[in-house]
Amino acid sequence: MVRGDVGIELGRRVAAALEAALGIELTPAETLIRTSSRRGADYQCNVAMSLGKKLGRAPREVAELIVKHLDSDDLLQGAEVAGAGFINLELSVAWLEGQVTSLTDDDRLGVAPVEVPRRIAIDYSSPNIAKEMHVGHIRSTVIGDSIARLLRFEGHEVIPHNHLGDWGTPFGMLIEYFLAQGGGGEQTISDLDRFYKRARERFDSDADFAELARKRVVLLQGGDEETLTLWRHLVDESTRHFDKVYGLLGIGLTTDDIYGESFYNPYLAQVVTELEEKGLTEISDGAVCVFPTGFTNREGDRLPLIIRKRDGGYGYAITDLATARYWTAERGATDLLYVVGLPQAQHFEMVFAVSRAAGWITDAQHAEHIGFGTVLGEDGKAMKTRSGETVKLADLLAEAVERATAVMAERSDLAPEAQADVARAVGIGAVKYADLSGDRERNYTFEWDRMLATEGNTSVYLQYANARIRSILRKAGREAGGAPVKLDAPAERELALKLVQFPAALASATQTYSPHKMCTYLYETATAFSGFFEHCPILRSEVPEDVRASRLALASLTSDALTLGMSLLGIEAPQQL
Repeated sequence: MVRGDVGIELGRRVAAALEAALGIELTPAETLIRTSSRRGADYQCNVAMSLGKKLGRAPREVAELIVKHLDSDDLLQGAEVAGAGFINLELSVAWLEGQVTSLTDDDRLGVAPVEVPRRIAIDYSSPNIAKEMHVGHIRSTVIGDSIARLLRFEGHEVIPHNHLGDWGTPFGMLIEYFLAQGGGGEQTISDLDRFYKRARERFDSDADFAELARKRVVLLQGGDEETLTLWRHLVDESTRHFDKVYGLLGIGLTTDDIYGESFYNPYLAQVVTELEEKGLTEISDGAVCVFPTGFTNREGDRLPLIIRKRDGGYGYAITDLATARYWTAERGATDLLYVVGLPQAQHFEMVFAVSRAAGWITDAQHAEHIGFGTVLGEDGKAMKTRSGETVKLADLLAEAVERATAVMAERSDLAPEAQADVARAVGIGAVKYADLSGDRERNYTFEWDRMLATEGNTSVYLQYANARIRSILRKAGREAGGAPVKLDAPAERELALKLVQFPAALASATQTYSPHKMCTYLYETATAFSGFFEHCPILRSEVPEDVRASRLALASLTSDALTLGMSLLGIEAPQQL
C-alpha cells in the first residue's frame, strides 16, 4: 500500500519507466506529475514534452514509451497518451478504496514524519514594547504561527522567537517622558501607547528633551537601576497585552519565546569585532559599514549595512546580524525563517549576504525572508479607523467575535454559553482564514461580509461542512471508522481522491511556506463532500448497511481532514454550529 504523496509515487514509477525505456535517470519531482481536472484523468505527466526536444524525438513517441514500460498494475486503472505527448493517469478504484480505508485509522492521514528533521528558528509577530498591537501585526503573527504548525507537524523541530522592539532610543525617550510626568502609578498598555506618541512629539520638537532622552539611553545601556526598573515595567505591561491578544487569536507564542532587541545587545560589540577581523568592514562617513557584493542603488552606488553609527550607537541591522549569528552558532539552527513584510526584502537579503560572508550561515544552512503584503481597507488603502488611526488588533478581534455572534444567533440553536464559544471560534477563524487563504505576497482587502460568508472559500464554510458531518455521525449513533470503503458512485470517488491528497497538500504548503495552499485543499475537500452529500444518501432507510458504513467512513475521514487541516492553520473546528 502506497502511503504519503500519491504524486511522488507516480513520479517514481514514471522515472523507473524512463530509465527502463531510454536509460534516463530523473527524480520523481522531475517527472512533472500534476493533478488533473480532465475527465478520466486524476493526474497528468508532462515530462515527455520537455524530454522530446532534448532527445530529438517526438514528445508523443517518448510518452508512448513511458506508458509501455510503466508499472501500473496495482495503482493505475489507466494510462494513456493525449495530444502532443501528455500522459493522463487514472488511479485504480480498488487502490483508492484500499488507501482510503487504511486512512480511517491514521490520525496523520498518510503523512509520514520527515526522515531527517531540521532545526528551524522562525521569527514572527515582533510587536513593539509600549505600543498596542494593531492590524499591521496580524499578518506576521498569523502567517508565522501557521507555518510553525505546518512544519512541526511534518516532524521538524521548530523554535519560534518573538523579536520584540524593546531597546534603544525610543525607550530613553519614553522613560524620560514618563519621569517628567511624575512617574509611578499603574499604567495600562493604552496609557503607554499614548505616552509613547506624546514622547515622540516632544522628542522631535524639544532639543533639550531630546538630549535628556539620549542620556537616558546611555543610562539604560549602562545598567542604571532606576532606568532598568522603569524599562522592565514597560516590558511587563506590554507582554501582558501581547499575551492577551495571542490568547484570543490562538497563537502559540509565550513569554519563553521572547527574544527582544535587548537580548542581543550584549552580542553587538563581538559582532563588530568579528566582522572587522574578517576584513568585511569599511569606514564610511564615520560609520562602520559592510557593503555586501551585488547591492546598489539606482545610481549604481554600493548599498551599506550600517554596523555601528558614527556616534558609536547601533542600528537594527547589526541586531539582525547578531540574531543570525546567535541562532546558527549558539542554538544550532539549520534554518532561519523571518516572517516580515515585503518592504524588508532587500534588507534581509543583505543581512543574509553578510552573514554568509562572515561564516554565520553556511552552505548546509538555509535562511529565508517570508514576505507578505499589506492589509487594505475596503477603500483600497492601508486599513485605518474612521478617524484615521491605525486599527487596534484587540478591537478588531472583539468586533469579529461580535459579528460572528450575530451570525450564529440567526442560524444556531445552541445554548447561549455554547454559542459564545462557537462564536469566538467562528469570528477569530474568519479573520485568520481571510489572511491565510490568499497568496501571502499579495495585499488583501479586509471585508467582513466576505470573510464571514457561509459560502465560498471561507473558514465559516469549512466549519459548517465539518459540523454537518459531525451531525450526521451523531445521528448514525456511532463514530464511523474502520469499515471497508467502496467507491461505486462518481461523487464517492471524487471525494476519496481529495482525501488521499492530504500529504501532497501539506508538502506543497510547507515547501514554499504558503498556508494558502492548505486552505485551497480544504476548500476543495469541503466542496467535494458537498457533492458527495448531495448525490450519495447516507442515513436513508433504503441505503444498504454496507453502503451506509462505507459512506459514514468517508464522511468521518473528511471531518478528520478538515479538522486536522484547520488546526494546522490555527483555526478551530467546532463540533456543532
